[in-house]
Amino acid sequence: MKTFVVDSFTDTPFRGNPAGVCMVEGALTDALMLCIAQELNLSETAFISPGPGDRRIAIRYFSPKMEIPLCGHATLAAARVVFESLGYHDATFVTATGVALPVQTSIEAVTMRFPVYDTHPADAPPPLLAALGLSSVRNVALNEETRILLLEIADTTTLANLTPNFPALYASHDSINGVLVTAPSKADEYDFHSRYFWPWSGTDEDPVTGGTHTFLAKYWAQRLGKTTMRSYQASRRSGSMEVELEPSQLIIRGQAVVVLEGRLTALARFQEIQ
Repeated sequence: MKTFVVDSFTDTPFRGNPAGVCMVEGALTDALMLCIAQELNLSETAFISPGPGDRRIAIRYFSPKMEIPLCGHATLAAARVVFESLGYHDATFVTATGVALPVQTSIEAVTMRFPVYDTHPADAPPPLLAALGLSSVRNVALNEETRILLLEIADTTTLANLTPNFPALYASHDSINGVLVTAPSKADEYDFHSRYFWPWSGTDEDPVTGGTHTFLAKYWAQRLGKTTMRSYQASRRSGSMEVELEPSQLIIRGQAVVVLEGRLTALARFQEIQ
């Protein structure tokens, strides 16, 4: 099975968010896809099933812990692979939950269309704030579709300097998939910064996260009075994207670089021993 590693939301190799992309040639069990995601050990691996000439492509996402319903950077990575390997300039990925994700690709960038989600007021348990090293927050909200808790703080310097206690963070909540910390930007070309921590369902920190922008873009659009914004994710690898909010969808534009291409073997042997 052809397998790729793609650095998403960057134009520089070994920056941004690396995703695995597997071009599925036959039926794979959920257990096998999870094992492959664990073997690649990236925040997500996308499994795509393109047919000959078919621009509607099934896609599934697995972290090393579980299947993930929606993943932005792995969708971008899959789009880059489809563009470079199959020559498609446009396609529609369809997730396991039936969400259609149209993409357009070029040498310069990938344009993706995602659903737009809302947030509603929520509470942050004091042990969660303590584990993040935060003494106070400006606002707390929850997105139900992703089960991600959003914390707005005052400045990007505090955000960049967070050093969470991940065992304590994991123990501080039992009903979310992750916590997103975000702050407005006043000193660079970006409109807002963010970091995403998700020890409950993936790795400790996701380097750059497209999926969180399904609600983060609307959150900041309402506060900044803008519909087109630039977002920066302040992880160690870092990355950025442009988001454009429309009434019924979110447009995300980003770059991606294929850094590894190979062939995954031993699939038949794995299926024999299951």
